[in-house]
Amino acid sequence: MSTKPTTTELDWTDLDQRAVDTARILAADAVQKVGNGHPGTAMSLAPAAYTLFQKVMRHDPADPEWVGRDRFVLSAGHSSLTLYTQLYLGGFGLELADLEAFRTWGSKTPGHPEYGHTAGVETTTGPLGQGIANAVGMAMAARYERGLFDPEAPQGSSPFDHMVYAIAGDGCLQEGISHEASALAGHQKLGNLVLLWDDNHISIEGDTETAVSEDTLKRYEAYGWHVQRVEQQPNGDLDPKALFAALAAAKAETGRPSFIAMRSIIAWPAPHAQGTEAAHGSALGDDEVAATKRVLGFDPEKSFDVSAEVLAHTRKALDRGREAKAAWEKDFSAWRTANPERAAEFDRVNANELPAGWEDKLPAFETGKGVATRAASGKVLEALGSVIPELWGGSADLAGSNNTTIDKHSSFLPKGNPLPEADPYGRTVHFGIREHAMAATMNGIALHGHTRIYGGTFLVFSDYMRNAVRLSALMHLPVTYVWTHDSIGLGEDGPTHQPVEHLASLRAIPGLNVVRPADANETVIAWREILRRHTKVYGKGAPHGLALTRQGVPTYERNEDAAKGGYVLFEAEGGQPQVVLIGTGSEVQLAVAAREALQAEGIPARVVSMPSVEWFEEQDQAYKDSVLPPSVQARVAVEAGIGLTWHRYVGDAGRIVSLEHFGASADAKVLFREFGFTPEAVTAAAKDSIAAAAR
Repeated sequence: MSTKPTTTELDWTDLDQRAVDTARILAADAVQKVGNGHPGTAMSLAPAAYTLFQKVMRHDPADPEWVGRDRFVLSAGHSSLTLYTQLYLGGFGLELADLEAFRTWGSKTPGHPEYGHTAGVETTTGPLGQGIANAVGMAMAARYERGLFDPEAPQGSSPFDHMVYAIAGDGCLQEGISHEASALAGHQKLGNLVLLWDDNHISIEGDTETAVSEDTLKRYEAYGWHVQRVEQQPNGDLDPKALFAALAAAKAETGRPSFIAMRSIIAWPAPHAQGTEAAHGSALGDDEVAATKRVLGFDPEKSFDVSAEVLAHTRKALDRGREAKAAWEKDFSAWRTANPERAAEFDRVNANELPAGWEDKLPAFETGKGVATRAASGKVLEALGSVIPELWGGSADLAGSNNTTIDKHSSFLPKGNPLPEADPYGRTVHFGIREHAMAATMNGIALHGHTRIYGGTFLVFSDYMRNAVRLSALMHLPVTYVWTHDSIGLGEDGPTHQPVEHLASLRAIPGLNVVRPADANETVIAWREILRRHTKVYGKGAPHGLALTRQGVPTYERNEDAAKGGYVLFEAEGGQPQVVLIGTGSEVQLAVAAREALQAEGIPARVVSMPSVEWFEEQDQAYKDSVLPPSVQARVAVEAGIGLTWHRYVGDAGRIVSLEHFGASADAKVLFREFGFTPEAVTAAAKDSIAAAAR
């Protein structure tokens, strides 16, 4: 099977042009009907989107999740109608009524494309630039997947070879994430990635000259991309034949990602709105929509007017998709026959199942010994690397600190890289100091499927990643963030590196599970649970953030209930507990020491370790009450960060030992002492809470 283009000549008929113009009118009508949206870009980009979906991309509209498909990412997600009109015309499941319901409650056509909501939408886009990084991740995942299942196949001959196409606008390229992601793609020489730039010179504030003056093509040349520019037709419209030729050249360039600049006129050919900033984010108005229909030869009195001839023509994409899929399946079947062991591995991975016996490889840690949870996490990755080949990842240039190197002898780097461990299909990813793109790239890897990705940095730098982390949660993606140096316990680097508000802030993201294990054994259980949850057993997936210590912490007896998010680590002695001490991470040891002091004074105290409030909240009420008895109103929560998380757990009589200000530069032990994170402080808080509960 070859994925190389056979011709650069485009078969373009009057029906093709009519279909493009139909997409333009549909975009204008949809925005006009609802009264808000972004018509201009969808109108000007219609030839590009149509060329991709009808003439270039390998896909089957009847099976939008076909493994062998090319991927399409609309990074300029505000122009969602660019995508929706093609999904309708191509037969992906959208119908005219869905376009008429654009941006309304319950419709399949929300304001920005949403993954899992509309068939044919590969990722949720809207925050500008995210889609570029998603596409980079998809291209990386495609290469890694090929390495898992068909590494020896010549270029372009494997059933695992496919392309990733993305459309971005000026806003996407202005966002800093585009630099991070594009530099990474150039460094990785992702020849399966094509980025089309809608160079329309318009943003919300007007001509882009107000804010931009760099030479974007030279910028991408400097990244190591293959760069082309497609000129307009004399009338100002995009030239589909020139674009088709550029796409063919991009596909033939297998050693570099490709960047294609398309000079367009926003809202073309609207007589008065074209080229204006108003056309970016506002309805054109009834008169302008009617005038545009006249220019294109449509009846201005009709809305959502699609001729049967045009729809029959564009729905032939279903026939072409069926044929393309059949040809692919023939090649895939031949691959299966020639590679039975790899085929069995593919079936396992495709079913989202973990290999038999993988849990037996998990390490166990001796009780009493001090181990940093980041070190324990690293041991887990080392142990699982040999048995879960689809597990891969790395760090934003902090691997030695994050302990994220799954295989030090194998780095995901392209051919030609001089490092001895360089391997196009390597296990360890060097994301570089690109935290934002790392997170969004991991989203793309997860969206692509067939691999399990993780990435690390310091917890304080999760701020750089937040928008992409939020999108992980919004899309229910099985991404694992390894965030180390999780408190003032990192010490001398000082307040710029000491996370204070981060745990509470990240817990505020719906759908993100934050896991802060107390010790090495909890870390093992946390990884085990995360990997289990990234299977279909749990239904919708979810991203996880592991918050891990730099400093050593005591190791306790392993308790399987850690997977429930909260459990009784040490029970009260001498009767029912008078107080419950709740801790996470490195502060659990403070609760344990305070319990010993309270017990010595005849005060029965229970210690609850709560590594994940999200997992704990999933449990039934009976279990939660067994851990935090409603009858015990004296409670203390201790965590070296702001206390926002804990008010609902401690109640009116409870007390929180927290840090409501920034840290300082000093040894970790000094900081914990000076900021009141001591057994004595927890003991005093417990007595205060007992007194308050008795009132």
